[in-house]
Amino acid sequence: MIPNLPTLRILPLEALILHEEHDLQRTLPLVEKLRSQGILRNPPIVMPLNDGSGRYMVLDGANRVTSLRVMEFPHIVAQVVEPDDRRVTLQTWNHVVWGMKPATLLRALKQIEGLRLKKIDVMHSLTPPDCITLQIRLADERAYLGCVPASLDQEVRVLHAIVNAYKDRASLDRTSQTLLESFRSIYPDLTALVIFPRFDIPTVLNLAGRGQVLPTGITRFTVSPRALHLNYPLHELSSARSLEAKQEYLNHWIEERLKRKSVRYYAEATFLFDE
Repeated sequence: MIPNLPTLRILPLEALILHEEHDLQRTLPLVEKLRSQGILRNPPIVMPLNDGSGRYMVLDGANRVTSLRVMEFPHIVAQVVEPDDRRVTLQTWNHVVWGMKPATLLRALKQIEGLRLKKIDVMHSLTPPDCITLQIRLADERAYLGCVPASLDQEVRVLHAIVNAYKDRASLDRTSQTLLESFRSIYPDLTALVIFPRFDIPTVLNLAGRGQVLPTGITRFTVSPRALHLNYPLHELSSARSLEAKQEYLNHWIEERLKRKSVRYYAEATFLFDE
């Protein structure tokens, strides 16, 4: 018996909304891959807004959702999790930036309206009480506390401006690390480590419901259990059949795989080498 089977549902694509900025340049390659493979390998993860609109916020899988929209699909199969599910957590990704001079990045940040920069000693930095802060740790040993307005709308605007200061002028990777030194041997042309403030799930739901998105690559949702390697046939999603008929077929499709013991549950942490 497999415990805690994830909730998989067929949903209208038009009911799904994004919570972070999406790079359309990533979409076209996935569209071609989906067309050639004919399957949706991993279902996106979504969360209902529960505001009476019937909408769902995409936690993970924005590129898959956008690609199926480009392909003009009416429906998608998604893993649904609830806002109060304790197995859903939200953390923050930080950005390690390279390929740009630290001084160039600092000049760009100083031009952002609403962002106050204060040079700090990273060992003794304090958070001002009247603002939300992030840290910019430059490769040349300088470190700054970035004070962002406490107003949520202004905070989001400033965070977009910060990411825009380097995302098209340098390269970046997401990381959970907060120590700059660990990246020096990996990135010879290291620029900075940007450490972002944390968000909570209700705040992100609120923003998405109002049509406001966060910068790309900041939110890090973790969900347990997670449905992976579903390999669901795309022709079942693209057909003209009703949503109810597609859901009934999905339920039967899952039952058949359970009967054939094609579904495995891994309780331990797992590394995948075929992604």
